[in-house]
Amino acid sequence: MAFELDIGFASSAGTKDSNEDFCGALMPEPGLEGMGVIAAVADGVSRGGMGKEAAQTTVVSLLRDYFGTPETWDATVALDRIISSQNAWLCGINRRRQPAVGMTTLTAVVLRGQSYALAHVGDSRAYLLRGGQMQQITHDHVVNHPDFQHQLVRAVGLEDRVVVDYVQGDLQVGDVFVLLTDGVYGSLSDKRLKTMAEGDNAQATCEALLDAALKAGSRDNVTALVVRVLGLLDATLQDENRAAHSLPVPPLLKVGDVLDGLVVTAQVADSGINVLYQAKLAAPQAGADADKHYAIKALHPARAHDREDLAMLAHEAWLAKRMQSSRAADNLVHIHTELPGGQSRSAFYLVYDWHGGETLHHALAQQKRFKLPQALAVGLQALKALGRLHRQGVIHRDIKPANLHQGEDGVLRLLDLGVALSGREPASMHELHAGTPSYVNPEQWGFNCKTSARTGGQRTDVPQELPDPQSDLFALGVTLYQLLTGKLPYGEVLPYQSGRYYRDPLAPSRHNPEIPIWLDHVLLKAVARDKRQRFETAEEFRLALERGASRPLSAPSATPLLQRDPTALWKAGLAVSVLMNLLLVYWLLFLPK
Repeated sequence: MAFELDIGFASSAGTKDSNEDFCGALMPEPGLEGMGVIAAVADGVSRGGMGKEAAQTTVVSLLRDYFGTPETWDATVALDRIISSQNAWLCGINRRRQPAVGMTTLTAVVLRGQSYALAHVGDSRAYLLRGGQMQQITHDHVVNHPDFQHQLVRAVGLEDRVVVDYVQGDLQVGDVFVLLTDGVYGSLSDKRLKTMAEGDNAQATCEALLDAALKAGSRDNVTALVVRVLGLLDATLQDENRAAHSLPVPPLLKVGDVLDGLVVTAQVADSGINVLYQAKLAAPQAGADADKHYAIKALHPARAHDREDLAMLAHEAWLAKRMQSSRAADNLVHIHTELPGGQSRSAFYLVYDWHGGETLHHALAQQKRFKLPQALAVGLQALKALGRLHRQGVIHRDIKPANLHQGEDGVLRLLDLGVALSGREPASMHELHAGTPSYVNPEQWGFNCKTSARTGGQRTDVPQELPDPQSDLFALGVTLYQLLTGKLPYGEVLPYQSGRYYRDPLAPSRHNPEIPIWLDHVLLKAVARDKRQRFETAEEFRLALERGASRPLSAPSATPLLQRDPTALWKAGLAVSVLMNLLLVYWLLFLPK
């Protein structure tokens, strides 16, 4: 859905000679849509003589600098950095001019994705009109006494350290944000404000508010800014993180338990970190498919307070939703942004569609090997899916038979984006050695063919490389090798072990004579020890499978013994030396002198 807003603003000096209020709103430039929209009002403090300048520079710097902050920052972090910097600048001026001459209130709101962030200092105000109810969402920073309510206790430029109030919440279509200075709200009742804010046009509402305040006898500058939310963007990663930390983790569920209108029909998996259930609607509405099943993925209750695990599940939710608008969605499981039964969430968990069929792991356990046409079909579909995923800048990082699902509809789907890399994942995921060991490429174990001449191909102190698209292609090559032969090219690696890459893998046809030579060459290239010999893209790998015997690849060159094990010469010399010494001892002891 498009992010659609109706924004209006108006400001007037009113009965005064000069207008010390200032307001503004700024939409993102192309390419920065993920930063959202920012709007702000400020009311300069007139006693120093430069309230107008303080209000104007504060709003302009906030609007301008917000879009220069990193997109990965939370909106409150970006606002705090900018406001603190502006406050330090104004305080520096005020210290040189006594009494202080430049101070201002500030109320700013950022609408981003499906949430809002509000920053507030002073006695300008923000209201939120939602569902027919008007609520003030700021607190006036004034002296708590009826005779001194015009005196501020907080303002930008008042003190060296400004304390800013921050409010965050969900956005809904139909929300109306009303930002006002005291010249407006001080002259109009809350009921009058609510009635006027319900107008259909933001600009007309602002002008009507100013006119009503002046007619009601306002003797101050008057400023109003109205933002009406007509449509929302997809949820941002910050939205998902906030939901993950604001909602509880559901308890362990049993068959028959109901969670937000979904009744558990089976416990599918429990990894100790995440739990997976099969569920269906407890009370299907008219027209709903009562037999349709869903998958519920939640954090294990024992990990409920682990912020990194929460962040990883939030990242999975955001990534799965983001991928739904891309071609990659054809080979991914659909995630539900809203609960199927229409209820609100009482806990943080993910709901996916449930597809009939089975994973390749289950199929492999039943038939031991795949037929050649069956394996080639799997490879082509998987490479098509990976190509689409990689073009979106996403690395799956855990390709294996258990994460490839062959649906009853004939579609091969990639499961589990839980450890996928998108460029926006938590920093802890970079340090996590994710993936299943037997399918992890040598570089992630710290193995580097360029240094094998010194180390014999063993794990070294070479820094481990981060996964890249070639990591997924290596894992798929291992998977296809296993589907066709029932064997792993480098043997099974247990979770507490390191990968063993001391030899080149055997040609798949040595395990399964039905495999043609051209496919031998393709699979050996896919799982080569040296990264430089492997396929660079999913399209290259797929083209090799499609061409088959018509344009076969040449056989990958075998790794020389001295490169695989440069100590082999020393070992041979040691063996000869030991043998010569044994012969010498035998001669000295047993042969006649």
